[in-house]
Amino acid sequence: MSEAATPIAPPEPLQRRAVALVSGGLDSMLAVKVMQEQGIHVEGVNFFTGFCVEGHTHAIRKKDQDKNKRNNALWVAEKLGIKLHIVDISEEYKDVVLNPKHGYGANLNPCLDCKIFMVNQATLMLNKARELAGEKGFDFIVTGEVVGQRPKSQRKETMPIISSESGADDRLLRPLSARNLPETLPEREGWVDRDQLYDFSGRNRKPQMALAKRFGLEEYAQPAGGCCFLTDESYSRKLADLWHARNERRYELDDIMLLKVGRHIRPARHYKLIISREEGENRFLEGYRYQFTSLTTASCPGPLALVDGRFESDDELRQAAAIVARYSKGRADDQVVVEVKEPGGVAREVAVAPARPDQIPLQWNVG
Repeated sequence: MSEAATPIAPPEPLQRRAVALVSGGLDSMLAVKVMQEQGIHVEGVNFFTGFCVEGHTHAIRKKDQDKNKRNNALWVAEKLGIKLHIVDISEEYKDVVLNPKHGYGANLNPCLDCKIFMVNQATLMLNKARELAGEKGFDFIVTGEVVGQRPKSQRKETMPIISSESGADDRLLRPLSARNLPETLPEREGWVDRDQLYDFSGRNRKPQMALAKRFGLEEYAQPAGGCCFLTDESYSRKLADLWHARNERRYELDDIMLLKVGRHIRPARHYKLIISREEGENRFLEGYRYQFTSLTTASCPGPLALVDGRFESDDELRQAAAIVARYSKGRADDQVVVEVKEPGGVAREVAVAPARPDQIPLQWNVG
């Protein structure tokens, strides 16, 4: 009597894989979690542009010492148990800032072009992974975008622009707003269940907070109008001033880092002063003394100032020294001795009367 044939087990269903844009905010955190709840393997990507608020001023200023100093994207990845790819795109991103096809928002924030660029980078990553890894590559892209949440980049009429101009097309899924938008490839193919996606819209964050509570996510980055310095009016004015002074629209990473720190005072078009406001900024600016002329008070405690540009006369040097003296402990003295040092050169001292408030030009301070 022959034994019955052993039945062949059906093959395991293929687990679909998504790459998610992870900013570190609540929306991207929830978008990943919604996908995980549907059995999707998710890996995150975080793009470094140089303009993100996180990890810079909070670690420098005393007034920010109680603020969170963590990298929220890394923290989200750890909380959700996903791999995070951090990609430096600061050089490629310059064209987005300098020549935005869709223009700026309220300040120098190229939000729509930025979102197109980020999704395009994720699309290239998706295509490369599929080319190299086949079934182990990525099938689609996930973002935490919510219709109506951002006035420039997250409107119902701009969502298709992001999908098409980025090259992602219908492989771009927005789980938090999907039911307000046309079906995407992952939904049509049954990789994800559209009925388990959401129809969030507008700027009210209560639905997201309720969903976070349902998922048991008790801690997350609080919404604060975005994490990009380019949305800040003061920062944008300083960047525009830098371009005007140089008579060309360009910047390097050191430029945009220094725009985040100190008082920026421009006595003349060909030079400006970057003056520290406290000890933390003093220490930060110390790292730049090898490439900038610096001024600091020698006869009393005071700030460190960097000179971005050049002095064209001794009178300009003395004017700058008087302004620095104004922000020192000797501001009420008749004279303050200021040390002036060229990069790699020998320091010299000048004695000046501290400037009066009406002698200090318009200034822009990083918040």
